[in-house]
Amino acid sequence: GSAARAGAEGLLEPLDYSVIDVSHFYPTMKSKFCVGGDVFSNVFAWNTDKYGKDGQPGPKTWADFWDVKKFPGKRAYRGGVAGSLEPALMADGVPPDQVYAVLSSKGGIERAINKIRQLKPNIAVWWTSGAQHAQLMKDGEVDMATGWNGRFDDIAKHGAKVTYSFDQGLLDYDCFAIPKGAPHKDAAMKFLAEISKAQYQASLTRYITYGPTNKDAYEGGLISDAVAKTLPSSPANAAKQIPLDIEWYEQFEKQAAALYQDMMLE
Repeated sequence: GSAARAGAEGLLEPLDYSVIDVSHFYPTMKSKFCVGGDVFSNVFAWNTDKYGKDGQPGPKTWADFWDVKKFPGKRAYRGGVAGSLEPALMADGVPPDQVYAVLSSKGGIERAINKIRQLKPNIAVWWTSGAQHAQLMKDGEVDMATGWNGRFDDIAKHGAKVTYSFDQGLLDYDCFAIPKGAPHKDAAMKFLAEISKAQYQASLTRYITYGPTNKDAYEGGLISDAVAKTLPSSPANAAKQIPLDIEWYEQFEKQAAALYQDMMLE
């Protein structure tokens, strides 16, 4: 989202897709100014020692994250607007496929922020980095937290009592871009073409549970079935989520960020 905004403000070079082959990319994971390198998911995680024990159901939806009566406890939420408004609208009953239509409508951003305002008394920490939200859950400082799936997987691998679901997740991606006026633009374009190939994207999954943007990485045995089940961009997991809308952030991020900061500082 920030790369799209930077491109719109004239800070990035348009990418040459006659050089960079994105024909096998998920269609939402490239834009005029940036090309996806890996896919992560904005999800919420919960402490398995507190929820879902003794046959009781654990939280499943964003509405559950907001339901402090059914699931009492401390929450952590992102201290920035990216990926923060969409969950609020889903918690408020907006179907996933209508989230960006509502956010783009008059009063849509305010509706999402008002929903977060309702939860604010139960938000113990506004996190600002992946390392922070993971540590909060690992230490048990909060009982639920929004965050990035790979960070939660990493602490779970090291013994943290934490889990999450891809249901209603927000499918997002890290991307590469070229600064405006770069002296070696042509070489940079060739570099992006090379690292967009399936074999390179597949290799990243050995280090963290972030998926490829190139769907060919799931073919030909490059990624095992067992690993694919853990990745946000595998077809089965991607179907449960909504893709982050880059164009929405290009148009509305600046306005939304100002309103979000006002809400946090109230």
